[in-house]
Amino acid sequence: MDLEARSLQPNIKATLLAKLREYKTDLNTLKNEVKRISSTNTNLAARDELLESGDADALMVSNDQKGRLLMSTERLNQSADRIKASRKTMLETEELGVSILQDLHQQRQSLLHAHQTLHGVDDNISKSKKILSSMSKRMSRNKWIVGSFIIAVVLAILLILYFKLTR
Repeated sequence: MDLEARSLQPNIKATLLAKLREYKTDLNTLKNEVKRISSTNTNLAARDELLESGDADALMVSNDQKGRLLMSTERLNQSADRIKASRKTMLETEELGVSILQDLHQQRQSLLHAHQTLHGVDDNISKSKKILSSMSKRMSRNKWIVGSFIIAVVLAILLILYFKLTR
C-alpha cells in the first residue's frame, strides 16, 4: 500500500501517506497490547473470570436471541400470509380486469357495427335526397310544359273563335 500511495499524484499522495502512517501506528499499538495481555500470567485469573461472566451473558443473550428469533419467525409468517392474501386479491383483480376488457371489446365491436350501419343509412339518405330533388325538377318542368301546352291550346281556340266570328 505504501508503494501504491507513493506512485499516485502529489495531492492525493500526501493524504494517503498520512493515513497510512496513522494505520501503522494503530497496528503497532494493538500488537503491543496483545503481547502484553497474552504474556502476563496474572491476567489468566481475570481472563477466566471474564469468560465465566461471558458464559452467563451468552446464555442470557442466547435466550434473548431465541425470543427475537421467534418473534421474527412469527412476523415472517404473518408477512407470508399477507403476501398470499395480496396475491389472491391481485389475481381476482386481474380476472375482473380481463372481464371488463372483454366487455369493452364487445361494446367497441357493437359501436363499430352501428357506425358502419349509420354510414350505410347516410348514403341511402343522400341517394334518396338526390332522387327527390331530380323528381321535383322533373315535376316542375312538366308543370311548365303542361301550362305552356294549355296556354297554346287556349290561344288556338281563341284564334279559331276570332276567325269564325269575324267572318
